[in-house]
Amino acid sequence: MFGIGSDIGIDLGTASVLVYVKGRGIVLQEPSVVAIDNNTNRILAVGQDARQMLGRTPGNIVAIRPLRDGVISNYEMTERMIKYFISKTVGRKLFFKPKIIVCVPSGVTEVEKRAVIDATNEAGARSTYIIEEPIAAAIGAGLDISKPNGHMVVDIGGGTCDIAVISLGGIVVSTSIKVAGDKFDEAIIRYMRKKHNIMIGERTAEDLKINIGSAYSRKQEITLDARGRNLVSGLPVNITISSSEMKEALEESVMAIAEAVHSVLERTPPELAADIANQGIIMTGGGALLWGLDKLIEKRTGISVYIAEDAVTCVAKGTGKALDSLHILEQSQQTTKTKYR
Repeated sequence: MFGIGSDIGIDLGTASVLVYVKGRGIVLQEPSVVAIDNNTNRILAVGQDARQMLGRTPGNIVAIRPLRDGVISNYEMTERMIKYFISKTVGRKLFFKPKIIVCVPSGVTEVEKRAVIDATNEAGARSTYIIEEPIAAAIGAGLDISKPNGHMVVDIGGGTCDIAVISLGGIVVSTSIKVAGDKFDEAIIRYMRKKHNIMIGERTAEDLKINIGSAYSRKQEITLDARGRNLVSGLPVNITISSSEMKEALEESVMAIAEAVHSVLERTPPELAADIANQGIIMTGGGALLWGLDKLIEKRTGISVYIAEDAVTCVAKGTGKALDSLHILEQSQQTTKTKYR
């Protein structure tokens, strides 16, 4: 049975969806991928099972990612995916519809917020709240954002990098750029095609990023074997890639993030900038785990940079903790609430 107090927090990410249930913590973490049969429009798989199908499906089956760059690109599939994850988390028989908080990037428009609210309501929410990612990330990282102290959060997800200065529970200065985990993968794919004449898939690019990806020079070089298709012969090949090559592939993307952090600092009021210089910058999200990215930002800004504990789940944890403060969210300028009628 589904109790009336079992409210839900959803980190609706471009790369993965995390679901937090009040009283139980994070209960689900799966890729935001949906596999559908084009002939019947029937969903065949969602999450991890669908991710296994990426790039490996026959003509009538398509594995798609319904969120791109942090926003909904396929409304119907997003709604069905949210519905699937809610039912998987709390069971199909909802005696009481839950209140749901959904995380969105700080730069989304009112139209994009409306799409998230509508999709979540259609998926079975009693009422839907929107919380911006940097706020949720700061709460999840254990920062006390209610006081008049400046905190800087850099949240790097799959689709967007959100950079914000937070004080008194609100965002003072922020920017959101569409350079994050997905762009890292695309940069690696482009590099492999240009430098080695080899076409690799998204999953191979992600493996290279996670295992040997570098934003800063390593003292000790590491390598990894990658499989792909030679664009000249058309045959499968195996090639050894080094971490210094990954640094070269990712250079443009990581510098864009470092520059965005710098530009936010330039617009930060002096008192808050002083707080940030004393306390340092907090990094959250899966993209924060790219080797050396903290060192690069530290070098660019001259301010200490810390990666939050459990960086990947910070936003989901913050969203979950915000379930205890719905009254504050209602008053916050960064948050909108719409009742499902």
